[in-house]
Amino acid sequence: MDIHKGFAGARRRERDGRIRSIMRSPVTTVSPGTSVRAAAALMRELDIGVLPVCENGRVVGLVTDRDIVVRWAPNAVGDISVSPLMTRGVETCRPDEPVAAAAHRMADLQIRRIVVVDEAGAPLGIVTLGDIANDASEEIAGQTLGEIVEVR
Repeated sequence: MDIHKGFAGARRRERDGRIRSIMRSPVTTVSPGTSVRAAAALMRELDIGVLPVCENGRVVGLVTDRDIVVRWAPNAVGDISVSPLMTRGVETCRPDEPVAAAAHRMADLQIRRIVVVDEAGAPLGIVTLGDIANDASEEIAGQTLGEIVEVR
């Protein structure tokens, strides 16, 4: 079980319209073998709702507090790894990407958070819909949210 602690909810403050200016960084990650209980305890400790799951330095999935509650807790008999619970095929963006472009992709895919990665796919941070609203544009965030909640 690998846990890489780094996420403290810190945001960068220079606003240049790019993802790097609003992402929360550094990010805490877990490995696919991390236990669900350890992941949940980490989320509680850091007051976060998502952990990127990394293998060989690359993001291979995400596990959220909702994944734990919906996919594991109702039938929990013992502790398991996060691997069967995590969402695979994680959407990512680059730190130099415009916030509006990332928000558009989030809207199209109906997702509320996106992992920021470097050229090698290593996680650098996370951007949430709330980060866009608080640190970039309430208008863009509102439009994005409208698309996210739209029934398709």
